[in-house]
Amino acid sequence: METALTRLVGVRHPIVQAGMGWVAGPRLVSATANAGALGILASATMTVDQLREAIREVGARTTAPFGVNLRADAQDAADRVQIMIEEGVRVASFALAPSRELIAALKESGVVVVPSVGARRHAEKVAAWGADAVIVQGGEGGGHTGEVATTVLLPQVVDAVDIPVVAAGGFFDGRGLVAALAYGAAGVAMGTRFLLTSDSTVPDAVKARYLAATVRDVTVTTAIDGLPHRMLRTELVDAMERSGRTRRLLRAVHRAAGFRRISGLTWRRMLQDGLALKHGKDLTWSQVLLAANTPMLLRSAMVQGRTDLGVMASGQVAGVIDDLPSCAELVERIVGEAEAVLKSLELLRRTQ
Repeated sequence: METALTRLVGVRHPIVQAGMGWVAGPRLVSATANAGALGILASATMTVDQLREAIREVGARTTAPFGVNLRADAQDAADRVQIMIEEGVRVASFALAPSRELIAALKESGVVVVPSVGARRHAEKVAAWGADAVIVQGGEGGGHTGEVATTVLLPQVVDAVDIPVVAAGGFFDGRGLVAALAYGAAGVAMGTRFLLTSDSTVPDAVKARYLAATVRDVTVTTAIDGLPHRMLRTELVDAMERSGRTRRLLRAVHRAAGFRRISGLTWRRMLQDGLALKHGKDLTWSQVLLAANTPMLLRSAMVQGRTDLGVMASGQVAGVIDDLPSCAELVERIVGEAEAVLKSLELLRRTQ
């Protein structure tokens, strides 16, 4: 299925696997790429050296294009960009809008820049700065999310910018892909659907927790870091929502210490990252610490399988997913479903 997205990044199908921390590693990304979709490697939970190793591992597993997701506000963002350029990565994806200068540096080296946004004004800004495409995530999406549904936000962005728009939030099958194309998108991005594949390294017990969830088990909470965060409702989430400020602060310090050991970050750096998120927001100090070490909470579940100690970011689609196909099976199924829907619509048009 050729669209503006497939032509831009050189993949066969207009499907993007989102860059999920602790989930989108070399195995999942290369499996996605080999299936003809665009795999995005999550770098925020990696050190600079680990990022280079991960890029090389993906390159050893596939010859297809893939991308890397970066935190635009990271202090070592320039170093990570340089590694991407040196290693020949095709696409740079950003969870936060990158600066005009960062976009220019990537484009000058031939890297396709695709920021993720949650509002029309942000899409307009990065498009004006030279972004090649944009991923727009509606409120149904997992992780940090907004309040506007994809079906409302997507057409707003499509009408506002002249670059390819990739729809995210609420997609899991071929019907959704066709719907996104009908809105004017050039493809869809999916996180939870790729997390729930046999190629995902997430522990089986955690995948089972996702598969058992209903749409009512996916909630939005601000108890983690003060920002709206869509995830599975768990005992930890319930406990944090009930906890007072002192208890939250103690838990935050404990988890921050663990993340500092793993990441090699200093306390000063972690507080700076947290304060960057605090800017303009009414966050407590426990939320500042949690904002800086939310990756530790994700790691507990996504790597260690501790659903009792970690958080499980999730799109609402978790409530309608009931299997674990391989990435190849998933992409083939979605494309087949989309082609069948398009064919039925064409038959409908001809009979009218």
